[in-house]
Amino acid sequence: MHTKRVCDIINKEKNDGEKEDENMFKLTTDSTADLPEDYLELNKIRCINLSYIVDGRTYGQGLNISSKAFFKMMRDGKMPTTSQINPQEAKTFFEGLIGRQHNEILHLCFSSGLSGSYNNTKMAAEEVMAEHPECRIIVIDTLCASMGEGLLVYKAAQMRDQGKSIDEVAEWIETNKKNVVHILTVDDLNHLHRGGRVSKASAILGTLAGIKPVIHVDNQGQLFNFDKIRGRKKALTFLVDYMEQKTSGYSPKNDIVMISHGDALEDATFVRNMIRERFGIENIMINDLGPVIGAHTGPGMIALFFMGMNR
Repeated sequence: MHTKRVCDIINKEKNDGEKEDENMFKLTTDSTADLPEDYLELNKIRCINLSYIVDGRTYGQGLNISSKAFFKMMRDGKMPTTSQINPQEAKTFFEGLIGRQHNEILHLCFSSGLSGSYNNTKMAAEEVMAEHPECRIIVIDTLCASMGEGLLVYKAAQMRDQGKSIDEVAEWIETNKKNVVHILTVDDLNHLHRGGRVSKASAILGTLAGIKPVIHVDNQGQLFNFDKIRGRKKALTFLVDYMEQKTSGYSPKNDIVMISHGDALEDATFVRNMIRERFGIENIMINDLGPVIGAHTGPGMIALFFMGMNR
């Protein structure tokens, strides 16, 4: 994935030599935001990693594997599990950000509807602030996942760089987070069966019939089975049709759209090209689905994220 090229596009107006404003706050998020590493580095965004376990080995805390290698392991029959951020990990993360200046931190967190990480991170932030009165941390439950969470991080970074205060940005995120639309399709029903989303019988019959489930994230930040489409290309087209439905009449227009994929770049590119042709949107970020969410959706997942009227 050519993430460097993607970041060149979305940051074409950013002056690399520009100095940080002395009143700028720190922006942080979770690894579940699935944003490209070079984008995070360029925009001074720090991530706290959730862990995932494959064959008894824990990854995410200093030890990682590529998304391609991870999904190959899944295709070979490995069954990964994941774990939420614990309070001590979050506390250590925040304490590492405390310095002589910029001690206001805005943390955008993985949906509480999918993980206990938000509650643990919030608890850790309160403990850090009690021990370090000079530090202020705002933790927001985005009710988003993958690049839906990443889309809010992108918006927050934009506003921060425009000189908005931490409170102004936090208020915008809280007001607009339920306008972040997640719509996705998976290629293999068996992974949804493992996660309790469909029965074993439905997984077997659906796979034989070529059924591709379409899923979205609801206002509680939980996965919700939305529709069933027969055939992969029809399912991918449905994602873009849904975007047209949800963006009709929505203002302001999307300045960026995001697509994450589980080792399915060709299909992600297919969706991107449809979006460009139908909506004329050029600023589209594609990135790999991270292992934490990929463990539950499996290889072949395609997810589309954008701002719309509602979820």
